[in-house]
Amino acid sequence: MRRDLGRVGTFAVAFGATRLAYGQLKRRPPGNPSSWERVNYAGRPVLLQAGAAAAFGSAAAAAPLAPGAALAVAASAVCGRYDDLRGDHRRGFRAHLTALRDGEMTSGAVKLIGIGAASLVAGAMLKERPLDKVLAGVVIAGSAHLVNLVDVRPGRAGLTVLALGAPGLLRGSLAAAPMGAAAAVLGEDLGERTMLGDTGAHALGAAVGGAIAAGNGRFGLLAHAAGLVAAAVWGEREAVSCARPGE
Repeated sequence: MRRDLGRVGTFAVAFGATRLAYGQLKRRPPGNPSSWERVNYAGRPVLLQAGAAAAFGSAAAAAPLAPGAALAVAASAVCGRYDDLRGDHRRGFRAHLTALRDGEMTSGAVKLIGIGAASLVAGAMLKERPLDKVLAGVVIAGSAHLVNLVDVRPGRAGLTVLALGAPGLLRGSLAAAPMGAAAAVLGEDLGERTMLGDTGAHALGAAVGGAIAAGNGRFGLLAHAAGLVAAAVWGEREAVSCARPGE
């Protein structure tokens, strides 16, 4: 039986679970501690634990409301963590798909396949009609990609999650899950003490996408899917442009 704690309760659960996980991960980082360390765009050392903590917090808060959305969050976090550990210099879908065609499984291909498959499963769990299931999957995967796409400076991903999630509060409590998780680590992110990385950005994006998918009918799903596909196309063009020498 699904238990709805309400918007404030869901936000509080996500916020609290994220803070608890963040503290625990900082005290006892799993695996090699150096795998949780990065240098940000400004050359400052930061930690990656916030991303995993936010993924945990948003999934924990979403699970009682929409198990499918929680599944997409967890899968996105796992794929994102793999990319945080194994990511290479190649950018854009085309580069990773070309490598996959040549027999090389890149970290980008792992994300594309893993997050895409989990999003379609989540969409199938959230909606009843076949077309709506597919559209919901596109929205979830597209949202995960969008939040990761904007995660290029401190706080941008978290603020994007809050902005995208806010309208969803009018339709239910699910949007409060990623919002609470993002808010829990936003201060450290803006202060350049931590960063979400692919783990947190993809997970929070999938959580927002799950809330959007759950709260919209056919027309809303079509509109969001079209916008997210357009954003992905723009991001692909930017990635290709940046990858060209001299540009």
